Amino acid sequence: MTARISLTPPRTLLFRAVLWYSNRTYGKVIDPLRTAAHHTGVLRAGIRFELAVGRWKKLDPQLKALAVMTSAATVGCSWCIDFGYWENHRHGVDPRKLRDVPVWHESEAHTPLERDVMAYAEAMSLTPPEVGHELVERLRTTLGEAALVELTTMVSVENMRSRTNSALGLTSQGFKDRCEAERPANR
Repeated sequence: MTARISLTPPRTLLFRAVLWYSNRTYGKVIDPLRTAAHHTGVLRAGIRFELAVGRWKKLDPQLKALAVMTSAATVGCSWCIDFGYWENHRHGVDPRKLRDVPVWHESEAHTPLERDVMAYAEAMSLTPPEVGHELVERLRTTLGEAALVELTTMVSVENMRSRTNSALGLTSQGFKDRCEAERPANR
């Protein structure tokens, strides 16, 4: 599938700054930035929003990574799964746990808490959401209320990202392949 919107937006000053940042940070310009750059207000708001989301620290980063990737897998956003694998691999999340996200029900790679987090992310990402009271209560008891609110909001954020990227036809940019290529030969 090809993108449903041009990946060559007008070269505004803001977009040129985003090009520089994205190339420096990710080694390439990420397609969601290219699509958002067609609307400067959306691009600017998205940047501010993502910077704010990045400052949330009540939820363990590994749990957050698994929740976000489970949400992306449930929605079916190949771009988000690809980028999420690369980003979380760089931050030290066990590659097996990341690879097994799409098949987490059958995988033995995840702890019971991780499985609850992934079940919650999956249930929230269905249409309509199918979140059960018992699961929420287990997570609230284990994580605390602040982390549960952050988890819930992160899954909502990823639903927005995944649904936007999927609707615009964005697919993998090969980030995961770079992780696999960077692996030391003795592994």
